[in-house]
Amino acid sequence: MKLVSWNVNGLRACVNKGFNDYFKDMDADIFCVQETKLQEGQICLDYGEEYTQYWNYAQKKGYSGTAVFSRSKPMSVYYGIEENSEAEGRMVTLEFEHFYLVNVYTPNARRDLSRLELRLEWEERFRGYVTKLDAQKPVIICGDLNVAHQEIDLKNWKSNVGNSGFTHEERGKMTELLGAGFVDSFRHFYPERNDAFTWWSFMPKVRERNIGWRIDYFLVSARLVPALTDARIDAQTMGSDHCPIILELDESKLALIDTES
Repeated sequence: MKLVSWNVNGLRACVNKGFNDYFKDMDADIFCVQETKLQEGQICLDYGEEYTQYWNYAQKKGYSGTAVFSRSKPMSVYYGIEENSEAEGRMVTLEFEHFYLVNVYTPNARRDLSRLELRLEWEERFRGYVTKLDAQKPVIICGDLNVAHQEIDLKNWKSNVGNSGFTHEERGKMTELLGAGFVDSFRHFYPERNDAFTWWSFMPKVRERNIGWRIDYFLVSARLVPALTDARIDAQTMGSDHCPIILELDESKLALIDTES
């Protein structure tokens, strides 16, 4: 089973830069996107009957938004956290037979940290939400979590300590989330890999020089680890300031894990 996650930073713009070709080449079972930045009716992606589409639009035009394209129809779909709605369109949850899939675009604290308090409150609610799901069946979380967890996860960590995305508070919330029973799939396979990033500033030559941050993740319930076969970063794919990330699982083992849970 192959899952792909990509913060496209404006899906209409990304489509003009090769999104559809990449989508088809990946041949994913589930493809998640964040920062769609559009409203219902502003785009038509025709993948035939092979994929069912689930969209969560932000109320504010041209802002945020998430979507999931899935070959298998889920048992249920939820939008947002507790209230099954989210004004900024930041989350879609699909329930399948053996796991929950949570596609999320975590709020940014902003450069001046003016939304840090909101961000931390949101993190508390999000951790409570996914741990409740995890009590029922395994969970796969994917998306732009807007935090570089460890020093290894960004190029110039010393000069970024305390900056948005690398504050002690945000990193601490990621530590708490992992401590609640989740595993960073990329670090599971590549615990010491340097220069593995998923986001780069649009400033000149930053991406060319690989001065980036790893802020996009696939986190999985710890009991799913035996089913993981690969987690990788597709850093060569252009079209956004983020690149796609990919998770692969052995579906036969996935079914066994759910049975044993």
